[in-house]
Amino acid sequence: MNVQNIGEQGLLKCLQAFCPADIVGDDGAVLQVKPGRSLVVTTDVLVDGVHFSDRTTAPTDVGWRAAAANLSDLAAMGAIPLGITVGLGVPGTVSVDWVEQLYQGLFACLQRYETPIVGGDVVRSPVITVSITAFGDVKPDQIIRRGTAQPGQAIVTTGVHGASRAGLELLLHPNQGQSLSASDRTTLIHAHQRPTPRLDVLPILWAILNPSQPHPSPPTFPLTGMDSSDGLADAVIQICRASHVGARIDRCHIPLPAALTQWVSQEQAWQWALYGGEDFELVLCLPPAVAQQLVTQLGGGARIIGTITAESGVWLVDSSSTYPDEQLTFEQGFQHFSEEPK
Repeated sequence: MNVQNIGEQGLLKCLQAFCPADIVGDDGAVLQVKPGRSLVVTTDVLVDGVHFSDRTTAPTDVGWRAAAANLSDLAAMGAIPLGITVGLGVPGTVSVDWVEQLYQGLFACLQRYETPIVGGDVVRSPVITVSITAFGDVKPDQIIRRGTAQPGQAIVTTGVHGASRAGLELLLHPNQGQSLSASDRTTLIHAHQRPTPRLDVLPILWAILNPSQPHPSPPTFPLTGMDSSDGLADAVIQICRASHVGARIDRCHIPLPAALTQWVSQEQAWQWALYGGEDFELVLCLPPAVAQQLVTQLGGGARIIGTITAESGVWLVDSSSTYPDEQLTFEQGFQHFSEEPK
């Protein structure tokens, strides 16, 4: 059965099953924000053929990735999610089952973070488009912004990079990665299809900034960061540009999945880590002592990868003196409109 067989109202009836009955149904959703909290709103659009395709992404995974991308943006602002709305554009020939699986993927990801779908819209479109607006709340003094990095701060990433790009490569070219174990292949593909927004980092960070205080005080420095959905290099460059500072990143400190360097060269692994994108980790700029505490408590792939500098430019350096210094630029990563999507 296709969408055109049941029409807009029939499709809406199907999709309302994924939403709280006491919130949806009116012309808008009403969300409560607690006193002393700020509302954070973010929107992300996924387009068939640009962000996903049936070659690499099942409809449930499209839904999961769409939800994860928006929750990651909230985490990058220091916000706790309140709900999302979904704008869905589909051709009439798309099956109802495909749309329901999309919402099953959305629901599965959102359920982990007790985040409801509170509304949205469905329209006919020549190409499948999923547009999500997510709402979160945050204490005003805990907002994480891009433009407040200070020289001398350590640059922290909360996990490994390059896994999602490697997973995409395996999906596009299944004959590659023959040296990988079945478990490693599954892990890399899962990183691409089912990324995890790092909302778990926030309570750990707040606890470090306010250890055992009955009345938490605001941090003594502005919180700076963003997520690495467009690549690790992109995140550092964006932060430095917004903050009018520079950075030095040590390539030896970039956390890579263990399986990656067993499959591709070190140079290729670094390229995917820096520019592959869609790893959805947080990149934070913190005083060195705070940064070290956070890395220790997070464990796993969390690392201090470099330092904010007063001089402009983002440089990739090598503490082992094997590779020359290299300036990182936007042009080396994916940018919408800079080239035709593949």
